[in-house]
Amino acid sequence: MIPTTSDLERASLAELAATRAGAARVFQRLGIDFCCHGQIGLSEACAAFGLEPAVVLSDIAAESHPDERFERWDLEPLPALIDHVLARYHELHRRQLPGLLEMAQKVERVHAKKESAPRGLAAHLAHMAEELEIHMQKEERILFPLLRAGRGAMAAAPIQAMEHEHEDHGKNLARLRALAHDFHAPAEACGTWRALYLGLAELESDLMQHIHLENNVLFPRALRG
Repeated sequence: MIPTTSDLERASLAELAATRAGAARVFQRLGIDFCCHGQIGLSEACAAFGLEPAVVLSDIAAESHPDERFERWDLEPLPALIDHVLARYHELHRRQLPGLLEMAQKVERVHAKKESAPRGLAAHLAHMAEELEIHMQKEERILFPLLRAGRGAMAAAPIQAMEHEHEDHGKNLARLRALAHDFHAPAEACGTWRALYLGLAELESDLMQHIHLENNVLFPRALRG
């Protein structure tokens, strides 16, 4: 049965992000947290932001490109979803962060005297990288092997721990955005500075998608056994 507009307005942010191409991009653009607080309904989230649910749904429809490949990971086998998380996000973050940290250090060093310099950004990014690496290793060594073995129903404690750490990652992303002035490079920014902010925006998008897939798709399915 095709869902009606009323059905979609009652749907959770997590459900829309998992089943509607473009939904995650729209939520991120509007500043709506669909990863750590994805169980909130669209109507409730819109009310908090002073938005009309029908308008947001229209934006999601407009954001969905006919030729876009949109994977329904909520329908894929659990091992395939874990493989996707590892390849698409764990490996990606390990490639992203060293280069971003190097650029952040350079920008802070070269432009230290400018008022618009992102002071403290490199130190925070280094902290994020360390925390994220520890988190991913816990998943790779403990949680994911449990889930692959079909023991998801016994993994409530490690899943709860990972969800708590996801909350910390979300706070780190908010701090990252604040330090980088919402990723808007000033007029005097050099090429490295502009590339840094573009890369940080990509990191934010990727990490939010990563957390969304685990919190709202992988973990609930694993706990159901």
